[in-house]
Amino acid sequence: MKTMERTPVKRTHITHFAQEFGQCEAAALLKMTQGALSKAIRRGRDVYVTKHADGSYTAEEVRSFPSQNPAKNQSPEAVAV
Repeated sequence: MKTMERTPVKRTHITHFAQEFGQCEAAALLKMTQGALSKAIRRGRDVYVTKHADGSYTAEEVRSFPSQNPAKNQSPEAVAV
């Protein structure tokens, strides 16, 4: 079975997406709760929503890699490879 690749139509920041649709509808379109959407916006997460040609929406977060300094957040034994 072939998988169909979705072609992106429009990409926008989650804050603008929520302003356009309202938080409740935006959350429903992304299959998440309104509270989770609100928290992502409030915490300033760098999330972009993509509208696809088939009318579906997906969201991706942009983060630096590595996203955290393990030495600060974990004991040395936990960081050892």
